[in-house]
Amino acid sequence: MLSQQAISEFRTRLRGELIQPDCAGYDEARKVYNAMIDKHPAFIARCVDVADVISSVNFGRENNLTVAVRGGGHNGPGFGTCDDGLVIDLSRMRGVRVDPANSTVRVEGGCVWGDVDHATHPFGLAVPCGFIASTGVGGLTLGGGVGYLTRKYGLTIDNLLGVDMVLADGRFVTASADENADLFWAVRGGGGNFGVVTSFLFKGNPVSTVYGGPMFWPLEKAADLLRFWQDIITDAPDDMNGWFGFATVPPVAPFPEQYHLQKMCVIVWCYTGLPESADAAFEPIRQFGPPAIDFAGPIPFPMLQGMFDALYPAGLQWYWRADFFNSYDDKAIDLHCKYGAQLPTMHSTMHIYPINGAAGRVGPQDTAWAYRDANFAQVIVGVDPDPQNNARMTEWARDYWLALHPYSAGGGYVNMIMDEGEERVKAAYGDNYTRLAQAKAKFDAQNLFHVNQNIRSS
Repeated sequence: MLSQQAISEFRTRLRGELIQPDCAGYDEARKVYNAMIDKHPAFIARCVDVADVISSVNFGRENNLTVAVRGGGHNGPGFGTCDDGLVIDLSRMRGVRVDPANSTVRVEGGCVWGDVDHATHPFGLAVPCGFIASTGVGGLTLGGGVGYLTRKYGLTIDNLLGVDMVLADGRFVTASADENADLFWAVRGGGGNFGVVTSFLFKGNPVSTVYGGPMFWPLEKAADLLRFWQDIITDAPDDMNGWFGFATVPPVAPFPEQYHLQKMCVIVWCYTGLPESADAAFEPIRQFGPPAIDFAGPIPFPMLQGMFDALYPAGLQWYWRADFFNSYDDKAIDLHCKYGAQLPTMHSTMHIYPINGAAGRVGPQDTAWAYRDANFAQVIVGVDPDPQNNARMTEWARDYWLALHPYSAGGGYVNMIMDEGEERVKAAYGDNYTRLAQAKAKFDAQNLFHVNQNIRSS
C-alpha cells in the first residue's frame, strides 16, 4: 500500500490531473477505445507536459507499480491501461507544430491523427498515417504505421525524423539518426518498450486532394476481384493505393438502400497522382466490372482518413488477428471467400493492406519493422457494440486466422495483434528481435514498460 504522503507529493508535482478510483470521472477516464477491455488502474496521471511525464515515470518505478502508457487509446488488447497500476495518460498533450519551410511536423504524444491532418492540410502536407483519424499517433507510429500513403511515402516510421522521450530511469532524451541512433532504430517499429515518447518529429509530404474512396462489389465477385486487385496493386505505380476487404454495407446514407446490410467486397482507394490522370488510372478498375457502389473521386486527404470514424466510435467490442502475406494463391483466396461470407456482425470485417511500393524499398534491418519483403498486412476483426456477441465474433476471427495462417509469411503487424504471447511477438520481429532485446537491456533492463507487445531484454 502506498502512503497518502507519497500520493500527495506525486499530485503536487503534476500540473495535470491525478485520477484515483474515488474521484469523480474515474470510470470515464479509465475507458479505452476497445470496450472489451475493462480494467481498473489505481492511478491515472493525465499529463500536460514533459515534466509531468518524468514525475509519473519516477513515481511508477519508485513504487514498483505496473505502468501503462496511453496515447490515443486505440490499442486492441488494451495495452493503454492496466489493473491496480499507473496509467500515464498523454491525451492532454495534443500540440502540433508545422514548419512549412522545412516540411516537418512536431507532434505531441497524446495526439490522434485527426489532429495532425487538421494542422498539416492547410500547408498541403500530410504524414503517412493509418485509416482511422481517431487513432493515436504514438501507438500507430511506434508499431510501424500502415496506411493510405504507405506505397507512396512508406510506413509512418519511414517518415519519422526523431523523438523526444522519457526513459525508465526518468531521463529525458532525444533519439534520431544523429543522437541515440540505437534507440531511434528500436522505436521505429519496436512499440512502447523503451520509454514514453512525448513528441515525434515527422517529415511532411506533399498531399492535399487525392482521388479516393470505396468501391463495393457483390460478394460473388470476391475471388475474381481479389485476384485482380492483387495483380494490380503488386505492380502499380507508387501513387496508387487501395486496400481490399469484406464488409457489411451500413444501413445509412449515402449507401444506397437496396444494399443496406448486404455483405460485399470492397476496395478503398487512395490515388496521389496528378488529378488529370485519375480517370485513366481507374479505367481498368472500373472495366473489371462496374462496382455496385462507387464512391471514389476527388477528396481532401483528411476526409478520406476520417471517412470511417463515425462507423467505428470508441466503445465497441474489438477482437483482432493479423498476419503478413507475400501473396494469395487460389486456396488462400477460397478461404477468404468462405470466411468473408460469414461476417458475424455488421461491424466485423477483414482488411488486406498493401505494404509494398516505397515501404518495400527500405531494408529489413534498417528499422525494427522486419517484414519489408512482404506485400500485404492482413487483419481480421470481430467488432460489435453488444458484448453478448463477443464469443461468436471471436470464434469467427480465430477460425478465419487459423485457416489462413499456414499461407502467411509468419508474423503479424504488432499494432493489430492481441495479447498472444512471446512467440507471436518474436515472430512479428523476426531476425530483428535479438537487436531489439539488446536495446531493451540498455534502455529498460528492469522492464518497467512491459504493458505492450513485450520484448524481453537479452
